[in-house]
Amino acid sequence: MHCYDIFNGDADGICALHQLRLALPRDSELVTGVKREIDLVARVQAGAGDVLTVLDLSLAANRKAVLDALAAGARCQYFDHHVAGDIPVHPALEVHIDPTPGTCTSLIVNDYLGARFRLWAVVGAFGDNLPQRAEPMAQALELTPVQTAQLRELGECLNYNAYGDTTQDLHFHPAELYRRLQPYADPREFAVRDAAFEVLRRGYREDLAQAASIAPVLDAPTHQIIVLPDAAWARRVHGALANRLVRADPLRAHAVLVTRGASYRVSVRAPAGAPAGAAELCARFPTGGGRSAAAGISALPLSEFAAFRRAFEASFAASVTGP
Repeated sequence: MHCYDIFNGDADGICALHQLRLALPRDSELVTGVKREIDLVARVQAGAGDVLTVLDLSLAANRKAVLDALAAGARCQYFDHHVAGDIPVHPALEVHIDPTPGTCTSLIVNDYLGARFRLWAVVGAFGDNLPQRAEPMAQALELTPVQTAQLRELGECLNYNAYGDTTQDLHFHPAELYRRLQPYADPREFAVRDAAFEVLRRGYREDLAQAASIAPVLDAPTHQIIVLPDAAWARRVHGALANRLVRADPLRAHAVLVTRGASYRVSVRAPAGAPAGAAELCARFPTGGGRSAAAGISALPLSEFAAFRRAFEASFAASVTGP
């Protein structure tokens, strides 16, 4: 029997797996990558008796690979919050999927474990841009404002680390970052004892400072588009920048594009006051998808920018202006 832990390399995927393995330790092969690498199950050549645990990866993007693993005699446990499409029914498939807006995989695992490691669920929720869920949990844990701010920053930094075209763009490979978390049941101890947090914090601040110097190409009362250059710092920070923008200006829809040769990588955030429509917009373009509040397009041709802008403005016109 061989065990695989297959997870998104962002804060939500890492914190979800960390909670699960704190409660249920297991020697396993780690399969992960940058945030946009979501079809990771296909990397595993599963055989009879193997065990796959999949976290924070769309089942719709991994359905065939999961079915192939089940047909080969493997077992699979699946935790996720993305739209799944048709969920297979199989005696060897255990599914914990909730695509409801306002949840994330770390919170799903937190519920599954009976809230045994809630502090890491708070970190994951902050990292997945869900302060409306993370802050009440922090208050229930009687954390001070300083401790809550520390967990927020840790979540944001873990999430920031996942963005890039390849793992060479990142400060840490997500598998390495997960392994560095493993000794710590309390994220506050990780924050003060492991130098990785300071590396991420410094990089995050430096990359955001560079992004702040870029003027928007659309800066309307209800919509904003920022186009970043083809540079490693821009690839790292674009998702975190999109999250920061929508928190600071919740009545606007935001899009952050990163130039990548003949195409753009796109991050879209629906207005925080009406968090819907992002996935539907992005799915209109090849390589697009995501969640209602936050979605993206992996490769938008440069020639499609005008069409994207028109669709972006039309998609959120009602939600940001009201009935």
